[in-house]
Amino acid sequence: MSDREILEKFAAAVAEKVRPAVPLAVDYWDIAHIATILKREPQVVRERMACLPSFPKARRLPTKTGRAQPLYKATEVLAWIESYIEKN
Repeated sequence: MSDREILEKFAAAVAEKVRPAVPLAVDYWDIAHIATILKREPQVVRERMACLPSFPKARRLPTKTGRAQPLYKATEVLAWIESYIEKN
């Protein structure tokens, strides 16, 4: 197998694994993703932040088995974070 063929196979394998970018305006995040952004543990976000009245409201998509995991609109989470910027 030539170098070119190896590279083409590798590129095809990577392309299968890469998710397309979702525009921020339509993206929804779960607690784990929000925790990564905030550099906190998911448990901290779930128990100390997501329960605050000012935190964006969760969306739960319908599922066959019951309640789905909460999802949060990315732009709303970012706006919530920005609302806590200290003003000098």
